Amino acid sequence: MRPSPFGSSKVPVAVLGATGAVGQAFVRLLAVHPWFELAEVAASERSAGRSYAEATRWIGDDEIPPRVAQLTVLPCDPRSVRSPIVFSALDSGVAGEAEAAFAKAGRAVLSNAKNYRMEPDVPLVIAEVNPDHLDVLEAQRKNRDWPGAIVTNGNCAAIAAVLPLAPLQQRFGIRNVFVATMQAVSGAGYPGVASLDILGNVIPFIRDEEPKVEAEVRKFLGHRDGDRITDASLGISAHTNRVPVEHGHMVLMSVQLQKKADLAEVIQTLSQWRGAEEACGLPSSPDRPLVLADAVDRPQPRRDVDAGRGMTVTVGRVREDPLFDVKLVALGHNIIRGAAGASVLNAELMAATGRIELP
Repeated sequence: MRPSPFGSSKVPVAVLGATGAVGQAFVRLLAVHPWFELAEVAASERSAGRSYAEATRWIGDDEIPPRVAQLTVLPCDPRSVRSPIVFSALDSGVAGEAEAAFAKAGRAVLSNAKNYRMEPDVPLVIAEVNPDHLDVLEAQRKNRDWPGAIVTNGNCAAIAAVLPLAPLQQRFGIRNVFVATMQAVSGAGYPGVASLDILGNVIPFIRDEEPKVEAEVRKFLGHRDGDRITDASLGISAHTNRVPVEHGHMVLMSVQLQKKADLAEVIQTLSQWRGAEEACGLPSSPDRPLVLADAVDRPQPRRDVDAGRGMTVTVGRVREDPLFDVKLVALGHNIIRGAAGASVLNAELMAATGRIELP
């Protein structure tokens, strides 16, 4: 692992929306982080003033980290939250205004919300795929007249799709993609989906999900064009479905390549890909961001969702497609790689490349 760019001292960070499912994932990851010190937790006004333990309905079999349990929940206001780095797990209904306020106050905001993802001067980043998109931050500060920054990670299903698409785009180019997802109930937050709706069932509708997947894949695979990000010119059609699985979004894709390739070339490209060098060796970086499963019936959420501490996307069933060129199945942990872990990795990338200035 790389040494900390901050030397021997940890940098204080805060989590907004800390009591929710993604907020709790941030707490788990940051409570033991080698570069960052989880100094502050913030949430809604009804939680503010209480201890984190009192305000939070903790999800999972583990315990709240003792030091964090004693922290007082603060309001989501830069006058109260003083940390220079802020991780946002806020709901989109309040995230837009709150995140902008922190950026105006000079903070680096790592957002899991959808509000700013598609803005052309806001980086939508997967650390291993498009770290150069962070170069638009200078333009963002100028355009919006704020000294801070907002950097977003994507929709959880889009991230699982893009990690295997990126090496194919880089080597062969992509014309069209057909995507069908099977998404875990934890992607709906807590308490998720009503049990009598999801048990023994599949729900073929997730509100706003299909356009998000389609738009975000294009932006992730796009390129920096001066002061803005320009989307990749590929066709994509997405179907999104909710299935009775706790964690793990499965993405089934058929891909039409610009440059024809045989199956062996595709498999070699996927198996050898390690992503951008800047993203290697960071505290949250997995040894392999993409792993090919050998068994014919993998990946499976029960067996593969925690690969790489939840940061590895597992790909299987890579085969020829009779309509396009190749089809495959990808699986990613929607709460870790698809949410909190992606934001933490983006913050590490920004720190390691000198894009976070401390007061």
